[in-house]
Amino acid sequence: MERVELDTQVAIVGAGPAGLAAAIELGSRGIACVLLERTERGGYAPRAKTTHTRAREHMRRWGIAGRLADEAPFGVDYPSNVSFVTRLGGKMIKQFPDALQCSPQRDERWSEHSQWIPQYKVEKVMREHVATLPDVDLRFGSDYLDFTQDEDAVTLRYRTVADGSEHTLRAAFLIGADGARSRVRENIGAKMIGTYGLSRNYNIIFRAPGLAEAHQNGPAVMYWQVNPEAPSLIGPMDRDDLWFFMPSDIGPDVTYSDEEAVAAIKASTGIDIPLEVLSSDEWVASRLLADRYRQGRVFLSGDACHLHPPFGGFGMNMGISDSVDLGWKIAAILQGWGGPGLLDSYEAERRPAHEHVLEEASSNHAVLPNLLLRPHLEEDSPEGEAERAEVAGIVAKAKHKEFFSPGVVLGFCYQTSPVIVDDGTSAQWQRSNEYTPMAIPGCLAPHRWLDETTSLYDRFGAGMTLLVLAPDRYDDIAAARDEAQESGTPLTIVALPREDLRAAYDEPLALIRPDQHVAWRGKCWPRGTDLLKHVTGRAG
Repeated sequence: MERVELDTQVAIVGAGPAGLAAAIELGSRGIACVLLERTERGGYAPRAKTTHTRAREHMRRWGIAGRLADEAPFGVDYPSNVSFVTRLGGKMIKQFPDALQCSPQRDERWSEHSQWIPQYKVEKVMREHVATLPDVDLRFGSDYLDFTQDEDAVTLRYRTVADGSEHTLRAAFLIGADGARSRVRENIGAKMIGTYGLSRNYNIIFRAPGLAEAHQNGPAVMYWQVNPEAPSLIGPMDRDDLWFFMPSDIGPDVTYSDEEAVAAIKASTGIDIPLEVLSSDEWVASRLLADRYRQGRVFLSGDACHLHPPFGGFGMNMGISDSVDLGWKIAAILQGWGGPGLLDSYEAERRPAHEHVLEEASSNHAVLPNLLLRPHLEEDSPEGEAERAEVAGIVAKAKHKEFFSPGVVLGFCYQTSPVIVDDGTSAQWQRSNEYTPMAIPGCLAPHRWLDETTSLYDRFGAGMTLLVLAPDRYDDIAAARDEAQESGTPLTIVALPREDLRAAYDEPLALIRPDQHVAWRGKCWPRGTDLLKHVTGRAG
């Protein structure tokens, strides 16, 4: 085969969480990539504040989950309560304790708990890790312009912001992780389909020394304020008395100068202390999904292909998982053990997951603080008590799943993927907000702790892993190794003949992908079927 001259193997546009995840997944596998980012990505205004369990499991595999925990502003033991109140300084209506799976208490179902941490700190940890990967070249101040592609490669143009000079970069693949206004998406002609403008909101970051001590509603990561002055969300964000304030579903003509923001915060909380506004920006909640995620060698990841309301905290985390799915597959192609079917499977796997999350996030968005207003809600009267009880009941019914949805985070199953081998049990999986680990091919591999500190996932390899859960399966292991050697597929054998694992997986053998999803399971290794070629996209 004629050698194609490249400047790098993969070009990535956008150094937010999705772009950084792609760079880490590729760079950890020895794939050379260039990461282009126009800005320095700083400031105080994060959208995401929850790094969900699944994203932290990827970070554990990358070796940085502990580093992220160290950056927790208030420590990982800080209560992840979500409180609905009339005002921060007012009355409690309803509290959801230990929301979002943030408790560090060990759970057999997953290897990492979620974490409440502002997105800019997540990006900091990821950037610092990228800097340790010799195969990743992070170029800040590089403004992507456009691309052309041929059968062998993609040639993109970008401009250096500092001096306006233009450059070209030739790569085998291009990943557009350049956010909601993605230029890569525009260049491939993909359209965002759905509803723009579900609500108009503001995100205000402010410093308020003493605010945490100025109310009696206890610690929480988020307070939903239900009052006519400014129905809103408010909560602690970082050390040094940094808080966020989010007036929700505001009118088309409402704006917030710094002075107006200070007045709104004081009025909505009922607490009059000195405040300093650090940033203020408008954002619009929408429900949009790209009509396609790919054109030839160019792919979309993260907000470039899906946008939804932030309620439930799924967006950043979904983008990280997009890039993991895409990253290991591109690496397999470039390393010679993956085929074109892997690339075809990216959208086939991720689109249904995105549709599920868009549905959940939009449902969560349907009940915002302004819809909970009642005329006597703050009164010390029988009417006030009755209205608070009424609203508490509405909140309990409508909002529980927003803060307790491990099934959305961990439970999605790729059972219809072309590189998953159906064993006839796919119909057993159903969408759910609850999470019951299942070893149905396509689902996340059921987790167990092997000892106090070792996760089952820690034993999985960088390529495919054959999990052997019954004793004396030497012939199956030998057959799998022979097929792996013949097909050039990296295969790790993990033999753990434990009854609890066998019960969790239902079969003695399970083939696990690099992203920890089950690709196949069975009673014996299926000799003569080219199983490894099928699950790595080389069948046919």
